[in-house]
Amino acid sequence: MPLQYLVEYFNDRLGREHRSSVRPFILEAGKVSGLFGPVRVDSILKPLRNAFTPSVIVGHAARMNVATNTVPHLYVNKIKPLVTNNNSVEEAESIINFDRLSRTVHMLNYLTIVHLEGVLFLDVDPRHILGVKQDHGAYFEEVIRQCGLETNNVAIVLTLNSQYAPYYEALAKGLENYRHRGYQIALKFDYIVRNVQTFSLIERIAPQYVIQSARNLIGRVHSDELFEQLSQFNAKIASLGAQSILEHIEEKKFDALARNSGFDLVDGDYYNETLTDPFEDSDASQYAVG
Repeated sequence: MPLQYLVEYFNDRLGREHRSSVRPFILEAGKVSGLFGPVRVDSILKPLRNAFTPSVIVGHAARMNVATNTVPHLYVNKIKPLVTNNNSVEEAESIINFDRLSRTVHMLNYLTIVHLEGVLFLDVDPRHILGVKQDHGAYFEEVIRQCGLETNNVAIVLTLNSQYAPYYEALAKGLENYRHRGYQIALKFDYIVRNVQTFSLIERIAPQYVIQSARNLIGRVHSDELFEQLSQFNAKIASLGAQSILEHIEEKKFDALARNSGFDLVDGDYYNETLTDPFEDSDASQYAVG
């Protein structure tokens, strides 16, 4: 189906839903953007690769490119009113609408990839899950099917941190709703997972993927203690039937750490360089395409 048709379809749909003449989706030079007030949302689609054979792409992680900080860090005293106070209904709806618009932009841009490979990883704001009380994923399921894909082509990515600990129960229920609709589930942590409580939460949610960022390892990459922690983490994730992902790999030393400690999948700009330059050093050249 032509991309222009889909852009017009979703503009018409949002116009009807919000009784507005605003047409937020824009197609320019083969790429789709979304307008949300003063914010313009564009997509960056990062290839997700097999850690031991990086030339093999297993999916893409969608990330936003925006002009402003659209998802600020919230503390507990800011989250609680959003969930419990009726006066925050308008704010909750705004968060939900922005989240839906962003994911629609990513989905439409995903369709521009010549050879669709694997799973599209889409971040979902925890406040979206808390703001939607039931039927999580129903709205976006229609978007996915209109684009000619299935929900099992999509992994819902939820970033968990201690600020949301009081709401883990509600978040787990929301993710279960997504699972029932066929979506895959990925959990992302902004710290090194090594405590029993967090592993118990992972076991309960039973995601297909668990994600950590190389940015959280800067300054410790050569630490024996870090290597041991990551090796134990990956062994535990494997025992739970999930795959581990290390994202934001920018340097060779993090690629080596990912492989040696047992991560299954990786992403990062490091591979964009080493996989296109056949004259890299011998250790990197084993990953060159062709």
